[in-house]
Amino acid sequence: MKSIVYIGTSLDGFIARNDGDFDWLAQFANDEAIRAYEELINRIDAIVMGRGTFEKVLSFPSWPYDKKVFVLSASIQQVPDMLREKVSVLSMKPAGLLSFLSGEGFSNIYIDGGKVIQSFLQEDLVDELIVSKAPVLIGSGIPLFGYLAADVSFNHIRTEVQSNGLVRSYYERNRK
Repeated sequence: MKSIVYIGTSLDGFIARNDGDFDWLAQFANDEAIRAYEELINRIDAIVMGRGTFEKVLSFPSWPYDKKVFVLSASIQQVPDMLREKVSVLSMKPAGLLSFLSGEGFSNIYIDGGKVIQSFLQEDLVDELIVSKAPVLIGSGIPLFGYLAADVSFNHIRTEVQSNGLVRSYYERNRK
């Protein structure tokens, strides 16, 4: 089982404004960004996200995912009828979730959403970290990283600079 974080942040390290909005990031969604995202999507077989991210995605004009989505939430009881075949709601800790998903035949998981990413990092369950930094300061918001009880070390693989200034860095977990 491989868990991959793919996320965009502001230059000051926020993934969204305090209200969950990430309008400031949309201006960087050029062909290069779309291609990088499609490369990720072609590598994974499921997406794991938290309630906040799921609720934000529900506000989009259409459902953006072809892959199975697992929403980690203790409060969501059901999903909209049109998404019942595409979305499952689970209430599990990261290690238990990965074990469950592996048992279901999934092997490459895209982890999305601030709290979910932080919980996977806290349990040292992130294998790859792909962070795109947008050259914009938003001043406050939802941070990508939070408290860790111990260091989590990654090896830098490469960094790409897009023509619009977005800087995407790729890391793999250092398990030595």
